Amino acid sequence: MAQRNLPPVTPAGFQVLLALAGGRAHGYGIMGFVGEITGGSVQLGPGTLYRTLARLAADGLVQEAPGMSEDEPHDARRRYYQLTDLGRQVAVREAELLERLTAAAVDAGLLDGQARTA
Repeated sequence: MAQRNLPPVTPAGFQVLLALAGGRAHGYGIMGFVGEITGGSVQLGPGTLYRTLARLAADGLVQEAPGMSEDEPHDARRRYYQLTDLGRQVAVREAELLERLTAAAVDAGLLDGQARTA
């Protein structure tokens, strides 16, 4: 599949896709995951999260998932989300891009504090 045909995502969109890469999750769980993986430097608020989920759903990258499992308390207000196959492809594309960018930052000496001189 041609990577250029995949829809673009914002940084918040990638964070949501990453949160769902391990399986379905509800909004509060997604917010917690993003806060955890960013060391608290990114906190998705409810408005940002649900606008992002709506955009990802409109692009076919996420969908609502079946309800709770047996070990979860019942809360009828809680909505679960999961990646679609297209969403997983987009998440892989974005992760590969970040991997290339990180390698370039290492090569430039940005991550070890020793910037290269030209």
